[in-house]
Amino acid sequence: MQYVSTRGEAPRLSFAQAMLAGLAQDGGLYVPQSYPALTRAAIAGFAGQSYQSVARQVIAPFGVAPADLDAALDRAYAQFRHVAVTPLTQIGDNLFVLELAHGPTLAFKDVAMQLLGRLMNAELGRQGRRATIVGATSGDTGAAAMEAFKGLSHVDVFILFPDGRVSDVQRRQMTTVDDVNVHALALDGSFDDCQAILKRMFMNAAFRDSVQLSGVNSINWARVVAQVVYYFVGASALGAPHRPVSFAVPTGNFGDILAGWIAKRMGLPVNRLSIATNANDILARTLASGCYETRGVTPTQSPSMDIQVSSNFERLLFEALGRDAGAVRALMANLTQSGRFEIPAPALAAIRAEFDAATLDEKGTTEEIARVWREAEYIIDPHTACGVAAARKLLAADPATPVLALSTAHPAKFPQAVKRAIGRTAPLPGHLAHLMEAKECMTRLPNDQKAVEDFVRAKARVTKGAAA
Repeated sequence: MQYVSTRGEAPRLSFAQAMLAGLAQDGGLYVPQSYPALTRAAIAGFAGQSYQSVARQVIAPFGVAPADLDAALDRAYAQFRHVAVTPLTQIGDNLFVLELAHGPTLAFKDVAMQLLGRLMNAELGRQGRRATIVGATSGDTGAAAMEAFKGLSHVDVFILFPDGRVSDVQRRQMTTVDDVNVHALALDGSFDDCQAILKRMFMNAAFRDSVQLSGVNSINWARVVAQVVYYFVGASALGAPHRPVSFAVPTGNFGDILAGWIAKRMGLPVNRLSIATNANDILARTLASGCYETRGVTPTQSPSMDIQVSSNFERLLFEALGRDAGAVRALMANLTQSGRFEIPAPALAAIRAEFDAATLDEKGTTEEIARVWREAEYIIDPHTACGVAAARKLLAADPATPVLALSTAHPAKFPQAVKRAIGRTAPLPGHLAHLMEAKECMTRLPNDQKAVEDFVRAKARVTKGAAA
């Protein structure tokens, strides 16, 4: 299996090469040359199998070394708090929550990050080199990355997060990790500022090569393919492939819902995919108008979705445009120059044929948390609330098709939002009971690429010569 860039001007790579590269050298994102297909019999057989077993069958066709995959899967999910890894809970008629927050940092990012950390470390060890991982987070990715990569022998990790724009729990999950190879960097700006600096660092060839830069954001293909698994797990538990299902997905950087689209390409009978957004509704506006136009980021109680530049949307555009890399380059150039682009009518129609979108404002988010508690005695976080509200809209249009709302974070990570809605909070699991008293360690930096690069150079333990 070979991987190509969405912008068409980077070399083709293997899975391992694309995983270590993160972002393509031309600024594009790697995608497989083709998508493997699973038979109906194979999908039907997933029911009752362990999560690890399903993951092995879903991920292996993408070109992952079988020995690496088996070892990584066994270790990655051993520490999850639920034996099913991503269990289902029913909260209404044909309305289900797919729980993705049973990992060590209580966020869906753990599902992919725990696997990615082990796959990357194994590949780097085989090559006898180190890498410097830099990531940007709107809340959950950073903690998941630090937890997954801390103490690993072949990597240093630097996470950029917007200072003051993540929850206290999210921040502390990054700033209380005590290991020499992980660094939390509080940036003066928004998540989009963090992500923009990250992308420019990858485009700076001299810097990229000098520190052996690699990325673990959802721009990394390995992250996306790891998330495809739980779509198969959730759907097969409800009778797939013998009946279709729909998914509603809290969406920021578009990687999680893109994984659902990939599952559909692989043969999963997905009826609709609903993009659930908060007040930062660029994707809902895009679907409605065909114009992708950035605006200022509005801070909300669901901070992981406070995004205006959804990087993984480029992968969907590439497919909707018939894999025309030149067309993608033109659209991305327009975005850089003017903060907007128009999706050609045929591509927009292709996207609308498979995706819906729903927006939930702050008042609606609080009301949805309260409704789920009142009707099901089940506590959800603000991001999941956006997903559940979007799921209700899908059910209103098609009551016969089960809808799975992806629960992307544990409600204990957002105590103020939950208490405002239902008058109580969800307790942190025992392994994080110390979190609010632990000593924090972070570095505050200006919204400046050179300042970030200088810090990484000073702290990274790899040089170009040593990595060769």
